[in-house]
Amino acid sequence: MNTPRPSAEPAHPGWRLVALVYDSLPVIAIWMLVSAIVLALRGGTPVPPWSAAFWLQAAALWLITGLYAVGSWRRGGQTIGMRPWRLRVVDEHGATPSTPQLWRRYGWATLSLLAGGLGFLWSIVDRDRRTLHDIASATRFVRLPKAPK
Repeated sequence: MNTPRPSAEPAHPGWRLVALVYDSLPVIAIWMLVSAIVLALRGGTPVPPWSAAFWLQAAALWLITGLYAVGSWRRGGQTIGMRPWRLRVVDEHGATPSTPQLWRRYGWATLSLLAGGLGFLWSIVDRDRRTLHDIASATRFVRLPKAPK
């Protein structure tokens, strides 16, 4: 399904937080797997903090997390953490965003998190509940209505 139902509404910031917490579970599992592989490749020697290998591993984890998020948003507009609450990422017209839009969204969301969540907090004052990464990527985060029984 590429477009949300017409009555999809901007998602409340609380739904974003719930989905983010839920999505931390598969992301932590992915990070543990990647870190175990790195540890095995290094013969059981941990990566020294702040070394070149540390930054390389951090970049790899960021990229792999991006592949999970962008891939999920591109396939169905949702990550695992968004599905139970009928949340979806759409473009400004309600369709599936392009891959470059989604990577822009992921990059700006990363900066928002690194800035203590300030980009996310913008959704509290924005009339359409958009975060700064929604605005920068021309995407929206919506909540779909319940399907009729």
